[in-house]
Amino acid sequence: MIRFLFTLIFTTLIITSPECNGAKKSPIPGAEQIELYKYLLEGKSVAVVANQTSMVGKKHLVDTLISLGIKVRLIFAPEHGFRNLADAGESINDGKDLQTGLPIISLYGSHFKPTGTDLKGIDLVIFDIQDVGARFFTYISTLHYVMESCAENNVKLIVLDRPNPNGFYFDGNIPDTAYRSFVCMDPVPVVHGMTVGEYAMMVNGEGWLKNRVKCDLKIIKCKNYTYKFLYVLPVKPSPNLPNQTAIYLYPSLCFFEGTVVSCGRGTSFPFQVFGDPRLPDSGFSFIPASLPGATNPPHLGEKCYGIDLRDAIQKGIVPSPGLNLEWIIEAYKDYPDKEKFFTKYFDVLAGGPTLREQIQKGMSYDEIRATWKEGLEKYREIRNKYLLYK
Repeated sequence: MIRFLFTLIFTTLIITSPECNGAKKSPIPGAEQIELYKYLLEGKSVAVVANQTSMVGKKHLVDTLISLGIKVRLIFAPEHGFRNLADAGESINDGKDLQTGLPIISLYGSHFKPTGTDLKGIDLVIFDIQDVGARFFTYISTLHYVMESCAENNVKLIVLDRPNPNGFYFDGNIPDTAYRSFVCMDPVPVVHGMTVGEYAMMVNGEGWLKNRVKCDLKIIKCKNYTYKFLYVLPVKPSPNLPNQTAIYLYPSLCFFEGTVVSCGRGTSFPFQVFGDPRLPDSGFSFIPASLPGATNPPHLGEKCYGIDLRDAIQKGIVPSPGLNLEWIIEAYKDYPDKEKFFTKYFDVLAGGPTLREQIQKGMSYDEIRATWKEGLEKYREIRNKYLLYK
């Protein structure tokens, strides 16, 4: 029987509103505080890194800037595309925005990092994408590469900050840098506990960019935001994170992506369940189908037995200030063919083989967590240097 165990782990210009943060007021993302950055863009040739989350109220940031007379020349699109959502991992092609006619350069297709040619004639880049606070959510990897390219090409970068829905904690292993990948770019825990603005400051300040280059970076802070505020996203950040329950569960359940077990892709409740045809029948099952955002999900058309976490908020399982490895530990114990449980992708997600080997050795959650302690304490010291919000 799966039990629920949670443990508590508790060179940049920053532009902010003169008003103090108010705990009872709703947070206002940086993008909506146009008066704080419009003057920086006037007369400049601007590129924007954005997607469907880059909203200023009910209007897209790119449309907003154009209506204000800003010379937007180019759009950079991350994983899942610009205005429309593509499948996870699906290559995004270059193209043209049908609404504005602006060229779109994909940063999830032929290259992940803007080239010098991409930035030719660009004075300033704006980054405005909603993150969910997990190391393997690729928008922060795109941010890393954009910062690196801006630094190398002497282009300024403005990050319009947004609240982190999982910003109230940080937890997980610090990855082995030998296993660096697009889902594991920087030496941070699985849940990093920072906004994209804070994260950008850390990447810059700790010298994590290639050749330790420094990006000319400006942060437009959120207003009225503290980490005590549980921020509910107004727009889903990716096709398989459709609601707040999935967003809270994602850091823990995403490890199943590196196993044979389904996370519910191909259902109406991805990252709110997990299951496999070979797990024991616990009274709950689902059958993945081909759906928008998950056209070829694991176990397509097969009946999967597993655990239903759709009511995790109502039951108080989430939000919780810690990862839950009990689900994957118990699923591994219950799976009949343990040699086939993990795929090669698990080590990529985990930033090395250590976590997989710990689970295979039969280590408990407490024992695994104890091995994270030193790394998390060092990370706490680093993180504290760059926090913008209480």
